[in-house]
Amino acid sequence: MSEENLVIEKVDDVYMKVHCEPGLAFELSEYFTFSVPGAKHMPMFKNKMWDGKIRLYNPMSRSLYVGLRQYVEEFARQRNYTVSYTEPRDFADNQISLIEAQEWVASEKSLTMQPRDYQLEAVVHALRSKRALMISPTASGKSFMIYLICKYLKRRVLVVVPTTTLVHQMTSDFVEYGAKEAWIHKIYEGQEKINNKPITITTWQSIYKQPKGWFEKFEVVIGDEAHGFKSKSLTGIMSKLTTCEYKFGFTGTLDGTQTHKLVLEGLFGPERVVTTTSELIEQKHLAEFRIKAIVLNHTAEDRDKAKKYTYPEEIDFITGSEKRNKFLMNLVLSLKGNTLLLFKNIDHGTTLQNYISTKAKDRKVFYVDGDVKGDIRNDYRAQIETETNAIIVASLGTFSTGINIRNLHNVVFASPSKSRVKVLQSIGRGLRKSSIKTSAVLYDVADDLSYKSHRNFTLQHFGERIRMYNEEKFEYKIYNVQI
Repeated sequence: MSEENLVIEKVDDVYMKVHCEPGLAFELSEYFTFSVPGAKHMPMFKNKMWDGKIRLYNPMSRSLYVGLRQYVEEFARQRNYTVSYTEPRDFADNQISLIEAQEWVASEKSLTMQPRDYQLEAVVHALRSKRALMISPTASGKSFMIYLICKYLKRRVLVVVPTTTLVHQMTSDFVEYGAKEAWIHKIYEGQEKINNKPITITTWQSIYKQPKGWFEKFEVVIGDEAHGFKSKSLTGIMSKLTTCEYKFGFTGTLDGTQTHKLVLEGLFGPERVVTTTSELIEQKHLAEFRIKAIVLNHTAEDRDKAKKYTYPEEIDFITGSEKRNKFLMNLVLSLKGNTLLLFKNIDHGTTLQNYISTKAKDRKVFYVDGDVKGDIRNDYRAQIETETNAIIVASLGTFSTGINIRNLHNVVFASPSKSRVKVLQSIGRGLRKSSIKTSAVLYDVADDLSYKSHRNFTLQHFGERIRMYNEEKFEYKIYNVQI
């Protein structure tokens, strides 16, 4: 083997080996080494037990995630190295054309709906490649694409979701598309893990401790809301699927860091952008959407106090402010249509719920946090679809991701956030269309506690959200309100 050559050998359906001489192995290791955002705040970094970096390629064992093969080829191309394979057939694509897929859809009489063009193109790409990280925004029909993949492959499928609510929702979606509920086994909160049904839908929390042998029966794994697949437990699940040839991740957005993207691509496969929110709005698949960004200008006295606040102290002040909470209450009560108020802190959520419930009169008020069971959340979701003027006070952790409510007219951010995933997923709650809803509004409530040249933490986070809105081409207008 020439010193410049890289030889790729597939070990299993998780790892491959990139064989090369030692100097090149360390060069490749540097190429796949990334700093972790925020590492300096982590205990292991502070205790000098870790340098704050992730190394995806091991130069000693020569191992790398199979899903990163295209990056190895790009590494070689940039440096004029050559790449070969010990067994090229190990990485061969399936042969399926778009026309064949269209004919298959036409022949499947049980399907209750027809895929949109971008949905079928995405499914064909997934089936051809056997691996893919599908970037497709909220309300683009991710669950329908997932069902089409399951239906076409006719293999044992493991669908992994982050919450019990999504187990129930994905199941009901599949049944709506034409599946029989008898085909599906649900695992959550202590449910039986052994079954012979073709489709298993589970929370990751229910299976991450299962032994490797439990995963061997699955030939297809699909991770919904795959941006959550960066934790050690979820990575552990994917690493046990060594004999699972088909691996697909679906998510509306990534967190914007290269480390996050490469870990997910390593586990699932190369990124594929299915469509964008702006395209779906333009094509009338999603509700028309605009943002009213409300900046609360606090008093000079509050600004003077806030200039010395740490971030936690600033959050405590904001969430504990009676003036601010009453403003949020009055804002929510003034809005027409079903309104979702999202909070972070439980104490803040219960305060807002108490304020609103006492003044809501004949409007239904739903409260959801992590203690509300999944089946109850699913029941709330069904009830809200039949309401026209309900209020939902919900935590970001339970309602920012994956919850499918078509009949939602307003979303209010009660708590400041700079997480790209949380912000864009939360926006997605209001984008679905229904028979009585064609538009939606986001009310992004921010706080100006700046003092002279000092800009407070949450105002800086607001600036980051505005940059996100510009990147996503969302229409927005900023309003200043004295509080």
